Amino acid sequence: MPRANRHYIPGYVWHITHRCHKKEFLLKFARDRRRWLWWLFEARKRYGLCVLNYAITSNHIHLLVRDKSHNEVIPKSIQLIAGRTGQEYIQRKGLKDAYWEDCYHATAIETDDHLAKCMVYIDLNMVREGVVSHPSEYEFCGYNEIQTPKQRYALIDCEELAGLFGFKSMASLSSKYKGWIDEAIKINDISRKGKWSASLAVGSEGFIKQIRDHLGYKAIGRKVHEKDGTFKLRESIEPYNGIFGPENVGLKSNNGITWSDFVEKTI
Repeated sequence: MPRANRHYIPGYVWHITHRCHKKEFLLKFARDRRRWLWWLFEARKRYGLCVLNYAITSNHIHLLVRDKSHNEVIPKSIQLIAGRTGQEYIQRKGLKDAYWEDCYHATAIETDDHLAKCMVYIDLNMVREGVVSHPSEYEFCGYNEIQTPKQRYALIDCEELAGLFGFKSMASLSSKYKGWIDEAIKINDISRKGKWSASLAVGSEGFIKQIRDHLGYKAIGRKVHEKDGTFKLRESIEPYNGIFGPENVGLKSNNGITWSDFVEKTI
């Protein structure tokens, strides 16, 4: 059963990363990626999961969500999505090993420029790997839905997303977001940045202090690093090496501390 290494704090945005077992490319086929998206939709429908963005690669996923309740919506949703996707694959292929790594990782993201940069980082994943030249060419990320919100079977909570950025309409955000993506590609700002997937939190100094205050004694020993005005609260042991490419990746076999390191229960 997939477990988080974080206690989710209501009201915050979380960037979740989860990889396939032993770095295997178990999500390389479109069929399996579509099943992951189907179960993501089911999580929205069943639990009210607030999805802001996502991307699926050959051996891991990115999911950007907002915790809007105290009802463990995020861990329940990940349990459903990962559990059902893995179960279907194992039954079809006769796989004897696990499908996912035991732990998934979550990083708290401040809802300001840091959120914008994290969203761009997620959607540029396949551009970074040279699979496509623009995220509009890739089916399995949130970019196209942000540009043209769906009337039915929507995955992204566009109203919530627009509100976080202070836009009155999704059309305004769509235009702005396209500009952010295009500018990042133009200036070649597409390199891997481990802070988005190997930290406890990323944001301003005040935001990092809030997270540390929420964690209390559980934050003892976690170091704060600053670069170019961005602060991050580091893990005591990094769960990933910050590289999440779909091919030829170098993910560590030990992908993190478990949920029980933060709360005295399991999901």
